[in-house]
Amino acid sequence: MPNQLISLVTAELCAPADPRAAAMAGALAAQYPDASRAVLFYGSCLREKNLDGLMLDFYLIVSDYRAAYGKRWLAAANRLIPPNVFPFEHNGLIAKYAVLSEADFARLNGPAADNVSVWARFAQPARLLWAADDLARQRAIGAVANAAPTLLSLARPLAHAQDALTLWKTGFTLTYGAELRAERKGRSLSIVEADPDRYRRFGQAALAQGLPPSPIPEEAASRWRRLQRRGKWLSVIRLAKASFTYAGGIDYLAWKINRHAGTQIEIRPWQRRWPLLGALTLLPRLFRGGAIR
Repeated sequence: MPNQLISLVTAELCAPADPRAAAMAGALAAQYPDASRAVLFYGSCLREKNLDGLMLDFYLIVSDYRAAYGKRWLAAANRLIPPNVFPFEHNGLIAKYAVLSEADFARLNGPAADNVSVWARFAQPARLLWAADDLARQRAIGAVANAAPTLLSLARPLAHAQDALTLWKTGFTLTYGAELRAERKGRSLSIVEADPDRYRRFGQAALAQGLPPSPIPEEAASRWRRLQRRGKWLSVIRLAKASFTYAGGIDYLAWKINRHAGTQIEIRPWQRRWPLLGALTLLPRLFRGGAIR
C-alpha cells in the first residue's frame, strides 16, 4: 500500500500554480545552471489570484553551495547560517528566495533540525514548480513529507488533546514563538482555520504512518525553550547577514512589518546607507511595540 502522507504531499506539491510563478521558478533555476535541483513556491501568495505588487517566496534547492556560488564567502555563509536570501525579479513580479542544499533541506525538515524555520513552513502548503530531474523531484518530495510529522511529534507532548487539528494548532503556536514574527497574535491558529480539511487529512495520514518519537512533556517543554531561544537569535543573525546579501533588505523588512502588524515604520536615508546598523536599531522599537514576537 502506498504511503498516504507521501501521496498527499506529492499531489499538493504537483498541483497547478499560477503560470507566472511557474515561469519565475524556471527563470530562477536558470540563474544557477550548475547547481539548481528544485524550486519550491510557498507562503501566502499561493492563495492569491493576482500576484502583481506582491512579494513571492521561493526556496531554491541546490546540489551544494560551492557549485552554486562564484564567491566562496557566499558559500561559507550559506553553509554556516543557512539559508542565504536574495531578491529576484522576473516579468514584472518580485520575489525573495532562500537557498539550501539538498542535504540541508532534508535535514532541516526533520526532527533533528536545530530550528523550526524550514519544517514549520513546509508543513504548510507549497508547490514544487521546477525540478532538474526525477531524482531531484523525489528528494524534494521526501524532504517535505517529513515536515508535518516533525511538527506534530514535537507538539504532541504539549497539546491538551491528541486529535490532528489540536496538534496542528499547538505546533504552529509554538513555532511562532521560535522566530521573530511580524504577524499579529492569533495568526498561528488562523493557518489551520483557513483550511481545516487539509490539515485534518495531512494530520491523520501522519498519525497513521507513525510519528517520530516524541519527548516526554518535561523534555518537550525544554526542547521548545531551546528552539525558541535559538530561533530568535538566528532571526537576528539572518537579518544581519541579509544586509550584505539582500539589496534593499531593510526596505523589505519595513514593508513586511507594516503589512502584517499595521505599523507605519519609515526607513531613513542613513539606515539605507548602513543597512546592518539600521536594521538592528529597529529591533528595540519593534519589540516594545509588539510588531514582532
